[in-house]
Amino acid sequence: MRTITSLTALLATCLLASACSSSQQATAAPAGQSAPTLTAAPEFTGIAHWLNSPPLRLSALRGKVVLVEFWTYSCINCIHVMPQLKQWHAAYRDQGLVIVGVHTPEYPEETATDKVQAAIERFGITYPVAQDNAYATWNAYGNRYWPALYLIDAQGRIAYHHIGEGRYAETEAMIRSLLEAASKNG
Repeated sequence: MRTITSLTALLATCLLASACSSSQQATAAPAGQSAPTLTAAPEFTGIAHWLNSPPLRLSALRGKVVLVEFWTYSCINCIHVMPQLKQWHAAYRDQGLVIVGVHTPEYPEETATDKVQAAIERFGITYPVAQDNAYATWNAYGNRYWPALYLIDAQGRIAYHHIGEGRYAETEAMIRSLLEAASKNG
């Protein structure tokens, strides 16, 4: 009888801990959100290598709309988002959208530049990719998830943030809105 009581208590504790952790995660990272106040986007920092581009600085991209995507090549959700990112890059780069993939490794083997380059080629990524092995840019953004999208307006402020897959129509509408505002003010 004592064993059953102990197992029941253990099960109840595990269920309670599980319920608490998932609710904390949901409140800490809503599926999609517009920034309530526009804050300055952090500069790219601690980048080990730039792939598909010479080094970029956000300050040099003022006047353009920038989509910063935190990703890693073995993340299935990141892989699912790639076709949409490539479509937006093709559709809007001539209108002032700059997509920058910030590859931040989840596992030690993902730090090798040759593996990141091979993934870029395998997935057909043509936009700039920053290799953030030290998590410096990741930490500057306060990011915690893969994939995570940050839309930065032409003045260098974070205007939109989305975590995970989905909300493509909402994200694209925000891209269009920010590009339109940039063209009126540019």
